[in-house]
Amino acid sequence: MSTQVHDNVKQYYGSRLESTCDLQTSAACSLLCRPMPKSAIEALNLVHPEVTKRFFGCGLPVPEKLQGCRILDLGSGSGRDCYALSKLVGETGHVTGIDMTEELILVSRKYIPYHQEKFGFEKPNTTFLQGYMEKLTAAGVENDSMDIIVSNCVICLCPDKKTVLREAYKVLKEGGELYYSDMYASNVVPDHLKEDSVLWSEGMGGSLYWRDFISLVQEVGFSTPHLISASHIEVHNCELKKKAGDISYASGTYRLFKLPKKLEMSSAIVTYKGTVPDYPCQLEFDSSHCFKKDVALQVDGEMAAILQCSRFSPDFCIQKYGHLSPFLLADKLGSSVKQCSKTGKAAGGCGET
Repeated sequence: MSTQVHDNVKQYYGSRLESTCDLQTSAACSLLCRPMPKSAIEALNLVHPEVTKRFFGCGLPVPEKLQGCRILDLGSGSGRDCYALSKLVGETGHVTGIDMTEELILVSRKYIPYHQEKFGFEKPNTTFLQGYMEKLTAAGVENDSMDIIVSNCVICLCPDKKTVLREAYKVLKEGGELYYSDMYASNVVPDHLKEDSVLWSEGMGGSLYWRDFISLVQEVGFSTPHLISASHIEVHNCELKKKAGDISYASGTYRLFKLPKKLEMSSAIVTYKGTVPDYPCQLEFDSSHCFKKDVALQVDGEMAAILQCSRFSPDFCIQKYGHLSPFLLADKLGSSVKQCSKTGKAAGGCGET
């Protein structure tokens, strides 16, 4: 690990920044490309103002179907996302936050009793660990213990992103999900910008070129990343903007899964049952897959495996091609085309609701 980089980031977020307004980019104010469900909005509104004030993330990593899940937040900061998620997982779930900055850990731990009482829980369901994302086991996180890992604009601050992703992969259960927002660069960031402590602490120096991100996560073992939403990031500080030159930045939220290593992948016809809470009519799984209730859709082998092996398995009827007669296959897809044509979209796309 690069001790100097970590020390600079800890000093920047622990002492220099007092609130979201002190950031030099619009990362923490990035517009959401799709509306949040009512339950997530309500949970965020219950988070203590002091916790929200020290929020420095981008986007909002709140995946669907969280009840009873064990979640790990990488770089949890003041605990804003952890507390919102703790409301959504309920008393049978648990949320663990890890952050290396002592000042932010103290803020997050301070409000554990407040949120327990606010949510009406008999006992707390949040834990905050001070430690490094590159050393999850050393911090006390067990392998194969988490259903979901989230992170909010923090991996861009880490000098060794491959190690962070490997650690995340290790602690996820099989079928588990990494769902996170981060900053990405339009080009490869040159070394002289990476050496600028302010650029790095703002996420600009350490942002991955988005194509490198895709190859990196697949090298670690994750599934193909699926884009949820993205928005352009404005650099407010003229000096930093000049240093960045032609490089532009964006906030992107992706979801990727830890699939079984020995798994036969084959295309399938999948039908959403409408059973995921907050999504009775359709589930916008990512920017390319919108599953409407009772509409059969064709998906590739990897998406079929994701739906079959993850927590979403009970919410879909999944039929592999080899198990369908040609006549039944044509009938299912024909019905899908007819229903989707009413919305003016091709089969597999998202119609207006």
